[in-house]
Amino acid sequence: MGLFGRKRKVPSAVRPPLAAGERVLAWAVPGNSGASPVEGPSAGGGESAGAGGGAAGGGVLVATNLGLWLPGRGERLGWHDILKAVWSGRELTVTPAATAAERDGYLVVADGPAETYLLLDPGDLPHQVRARVTRSVAYTQQHPVPGGSGRIAARRVAGADGLTWTVRYDPGTPVDADEVRAETDQLVAAARAATSPADL
Repeated sequence: MGLFGRKRKVPSAVRPPLAAGERVLAWAVPGNSGASPVEGPSAGGGESAGAGGGAAGGGVLVATNLGLWLPGRGERLGWHDILKAVWSGRELTVTPAATAAERDGYLVVADGPAETYLLLDPGDLPHQVRARVTRSVAYTQQHPVPGGSGRIAARRVAGADGLTWTVRYDPGTPVDADEVRAETDQLVAAARAATSPADL
């Protein structure tokens, strides 16, 4: 493999505290974060927990088999916790899910604050983020509810069995209305009953 095809490892000074079995898939340095810790970022491969363990992600974005480490965050975002990830060709915008309510068998989620990173040398990071977020979606369907609508989704949790069920209501939907809650409960129950492990 030629010099430019080699995969560089995340420097230990900015390497996030990976869990046992967690592997780096790709990483990149945001263009607006100051000096790069190395010559330039690219996809990382075959790394697992062990050496290193710097500040949680430092000034880099790191995609692993379990989720995405973002600069300034003390914990990774699980792939199932990312509602949207958009790559413009220069900027990666990540919108995490914010839990609004816990209900019987599912969570009500809303868009958390979007975070945008300029990536001048993105390597394989945008591809890995898109692929992993997409792969985490086991079921998704938009449904009307009284006074509005909502999207029911089942997400695979990396490194864990089972699915996490969520509902994200569209703006203007009376989320706390009794009839909306009752209809949503029925829709989620029907989706769960109709979705067997063999279908996923």
